[in-house]
Amino acid sequence: MNANPNVAIVASLVSEPSRAAILTALLDGRFHPASELAYMAGIKPQTASFHLAKMVEAHVIVVEKQGRHRYYGIQDPEIAKIMESLLSIAPPQKIKSFNQASQDKAIRSARTCYDHLAGALGVKVTDSLLNMNIIREDKDGFVVTESGEEFFQAFQINLENARKKRRSFSHKCLDWSERRHHLAGALGNALLERFIELNWVQRLPKTRAIQITDEGKQGLKETFSIDM
Repeated sequence: MNANPNVAIVASLVSEPSRAAILTALLDGRFHPASELAYMAGIKPQTASFHLAKMVEAHVIVVEKQGRHRYYGIQDPEIAKIMESLLSIAPPQKIKSFNQASQDKAIRSARTCYDHLAGALGVKVTDSLLNMNIIREDKDGFVVTESGEEFFQAFQINLENARKKRRSFSHKCLDWSERRHHLAGALGNALLERFIELNWVQRLPKTRAIQITDEGKQGLKETFSIDM
């Protein structure tokens, strides 16, 4: 028998609703204290601490200590990729309030998927890069074209540094809300970081949703022909 029985351990961690909620919250790519994760998952702090300890023990998440404080996060992009894939096949969440509907709309419009753009914005940016022949699609992911090399240099994204990172460079990530692929990997992360640097998008507290600024709306239209 070649199957690794430890797969069942990981599967059982993700299958528990509270742990799944915590992992979904951690898809914003940031580190959070247990109290904040408890609030986002809608559970008691003691319950969150129990679940976090289980996931740290299984190496699904990691903990960083700063003095007396502990912060939890996902450091492996593969974990985030798996969670996003699971979300793409999960039944849609039932909307029970106006506040929940507003949060759902914001998440679907523009969000982070671990460390890259996702939602309608992420898919539109990927489509624009394809249409402008900056990247092209192949079997395993996306490839930067010759004109793409010039584009990213002009956009002040260092492709050489991105390629040196010990991770996928430009793979496809299935967007759970759009049901289409968006750009992920080191290049997807570099693009998000550049958008933040230009103040085109801003991270929001306690959510994966990101806000597109007025500068961002103008920049997206002028550079990528995207009207948000």
